[in-house]
Amino acid sequence: MTYCIGLNLDEGLLFASDSRTNAGVDDVRRFGKMRVFAVDGDRVIVTLSAGNLSLTQNTLNLLEYRANHGDGTSLYSAQSMFEVASLVGDAMREIRKRDAPYLRDTGIDASGTFIVGGQIKGEVPRLFLVYSEGNFIESNPDTPYFQTGEIKFGKPILDRMVTPQTSLDEATKCALVSFDSTMRSNLSVGPPIDLLRYRRDALSIDLKMRLEDDDPYLNQVRSHWNDSLRMALESLPTPAWMTPQG
Repeated sequence: MTYCIGLNLDEGLLFASDSRTNAGVDDVRRFGKMRVFAVDGDRVIVTLSAGNLSLTQNTLNLLEYRANHGDGTSLYSAQSMFEVASLVGDAMREIRKRDAPYLRDTGIDASGTFIVGGQIKGEVPRLFLVYSEGNFIESNPDTPYFQTGEIKFGKPILDRMVTPQTSLDEATKCALVSFDSTMRSNLSVGPPIDLLRYRRDALSIDLKMRLEDDDPYLNQVRSHWNDSLRMALESLPTPAWMTPQG
């Protein structure tokens, strides 16, 4: 399994994904889920993938091949992020049509999802969630972020803290806490964490880095968040019905 987050904020876009594809007792495998298609000054497009690895990787490889060798509309020639999301959905349908029957015959789940976001010159940053069937939805001010994979453990911090007005700095902290909560409760999600920040209208990547399990700041987040939660719990008022009556 995996965990991916994409946020569309007033300041720009934030993407984060883990790199674990299998987590048996003696078989831990890693594979990055983030792919970037960028032309400085023209476009920055980021994809995060979850689900069947062969399905999502073949979808991306098909998109990349057509971008470099095809004659039609591609990720590098699309005029809008809506068109980009459509290209991703169409490619996923094509790969699923080819591979899904064979995968199902051997009991393998042939599903996958993509978070697709970025900015193309001439329009605002946009963020989409593309489903296995190729259809998709777009973020909005009421829902400024998308998750894929193991979403339940890391969702509460995002629901409580993230709004379109959240700064990229604060959103980065929220994303890392969300990942820490998920990794603590689910073995199938694990480091390294790929992190990318894009500032609105920059048309170039602000920050792209990989945080390993022993990263000093990631360990600081873990420790500080644990201590803060413990202190918050201890400071909660005691209800009257728990106080012994004289």
